[in-house]
Amino acid sequence: MRFGKSRKNGKKSKKSRTTVCIIITAAIFAGFAIRLVDWQLVQGKSYKSLAAKSTGYTEKTDATRGEIVDRNGVGLVVNTTKYKIVLNKLYIEEDRLDGILLELADILTKTGDTRTDSLPISVGSDGSCVYKTSREEDAEKLLSSDFLDMDRNTSADDCFDALLKRYKISDRLSLSQKTTLVSIHYNMELENYSNSNPYVFAENISRSAVNAVSENTQGVSGVEIQTYLTRGASDPDLAPHILGALGSLSEDEYNELKKQGKSYSYDDKIGKFGIELACEDDLKGKGGTRVIQRNADGTLVESIETESAKPGNTVYLTIDSKLQKVAVKSLEENVKAAKQAGKESGQKNNGEDCETGAVVMLSVKDFSVLAAASYPTYDLNRYSEYGSYYVKLSENKNSPMYNRATVGTFACGSVFKPCVAGAALEEKIITDKTKIYCKQDYDFYPTNVVRCMHYHGSLDVTGAIEQSCNYFFADTGRRLGIEPMYLYAQKFGLGEYTGVEIEESKGTLAGRDSTDWQVGNTVSAAIGQSDNAFTPVQLATYVATIANNGERLKTHIVDKVTNYERTKTVKSTDVESYGDCGISKKNLDIVRKAMLGVTQNENGTANYMFGDYKVKVAAKTGTAENSGSDHTTFICYAPYEKPEVAIAVVIEHGAKGRYSMQVAKDLLDAYFN
Repeated sequence: MRFGKSRKNGKKSKKSRTTVCIIITAAIFAGFAIRLVDWQLVQGKSYKSLAAKSTGYTEKTDATRGEIVDRNGVGLVVNTTKYKIVLNKLYIEEDRLDGILLELADILTKTGDTRTDSLPISVGSDGSCVYKTSREEDAEKLLSSDFLDMDRNTSADDCFDALLKRYKISDRLSLSQKTTLVSIHYNMELENYSNSNPYVFAENISRSAVNAVSENTQGVSGVEIQTYLTRGASDPDLAPHILGALGSLSEDEYNELKKQGKSYSYDDKIGKFGIELACEDDLKGKGGTRVIQRNADGTLVESIETESAKPGNTVYLTIDSKLQKVAVKSLEENVKAAKQAGKESGQKNNGEDCETGAVVMLSVKDFSVLAAASYPTYDLNRYSEYGSYYVKLSENKNSPMYNRATVGTFACGSVFKPCVAGAALEEKIITDKTKIYCKQDYDFYPTNVVRCMHYHGSLDVTGAIEQSCNYFFADTGRRLGIEPMYLYAQKFGLGEYTGVEIEESKGTLAGRDSTDWQVGNTVSAAIGQSDNAFTPVQLATYVATIANNGERLKTHIVDKVTNYERTKTVKSTDVESYGDCGISKKNLDIVRKAMLGVTQNENGTANYMFGDYKVKVAAKTGTAENSGSDHTTFICYAPYEKPEVAIAVVIEHGAKGRYSMQVAKDLLDAYFN
């Protein structure tokens, strides 16, 4: 009995110990749970702030994007150091925030600097509020369920009162102070101001503002003056179509770059067109990382660069900024002059509809682009804002953002005739002695009658080029045939990509690219009409090929790429040949001598402009029929004996050739001076 009782008591003792262990374990876990709840839920924010204040953190450093300069190193797109005021929530005491905001706003008012103000409400001196008409969409967003959740018909006064309550603005403040704080708090909310996301109070502030803020915020934690780089065009309307602009990455662009193994973040900017796009890989650079250590009041203790950022390279263009300025100015002046003359004439289709044009100047030595202008132009720095200015450009009927120099295609008119002459001579359709009698109307094809401007009588190929006889070239083109005509045109670079690095159009060659071709169309094609449509850069390449003894080189606008400091060349653009035009030197000399006669012979169509010019100029004038006034075109190279430069000008609806010739003359003046 005693033995059995002992066993029973042992079991009870063992069970009691187990129960006690379970209770103790449960209590320990409950204690941990309660502590975790206290850490994470009750005091989570304060602990998070404390941790952020007392530990280091790693941040990404952006690479400085490379600059774009002209052939002489003159900055076209450059980086400039500027200053901004940044508020860091981690180190600003909440009860002092409004006072700090008002003090900063007051400093900027005194120094004449501005801060961001996105508030869609205007508050009058009497306290009355109205919605800003220019920010209707912002007002709707403010009232939406994602923000104030108020009826869209809510008055501006009620909306402003709601914002005062939302941001807990003190009633003791003046109306001006209340308005200022509502505006700033609204911006801070839009920008997701938080412990992990500092707020940029103002950008691009003056040196006087920097000094004033630094002086007045000594001992105030969380307010910093930071430097940053801005990128902009030094002369914003000089070459916007060439330089291009940056923009945010689209999802498709990001995914494609990722496939290519290129390192980009969603918030990176990328070149969208022009040189910014064409030279993206050279300009981008590579970002780095650094570890930041701050003490409890936000003071920077240490900044250690763990991976250095590498700046992008500098891209040298072949553009000469001095020549480019002449091109832009002259193009504008002559487009306006053609329009004014048309209005004053009182006649329809006499230039009164002239609004646009383009010019390209090449070096004959290597087919580098010395100048390329498209009119109208625009302010590249304002375009990059993507605001109302961009909308205004988009709605402009003259399409200022359209690059007429490399993308625009135009009927070229009689400047096509040297090509036809060279092809006909080479194919032995004519010789330099062959004469054709011009009786004004060429009616071999009754459905394609070509009218000449004059009764020229008997002309050889030299006289036909000098006087631009349509009759001669209509008959020569008919004998030659469309296929040889466009094959030689191709070799001159017409209807072909020139190789220029920025976006360009291929153009249209009559016959080859025509969808509905009739044999009678050949006579129109021979005088540069029919479906022929070429870009100014193609026309410049074409005349440069004539000047370069028939060899066509790759047209290019990038000269070389150096490191950011411009001390070492990374790569250079090599001269590349696209082949010979297929016309013998003897026949090419006949064409070139005739082009000299255009300016030197008293009957030449450009004699009145270049007859006594300081250097001999070989040229060809052209007009092309369109709806409205005729386009005027002009091609030339100079000096005749040892060609250095080639120029092509197109003035849409210019009507009279003097204006396109004057643009070329202004460029030649600038070059030879």
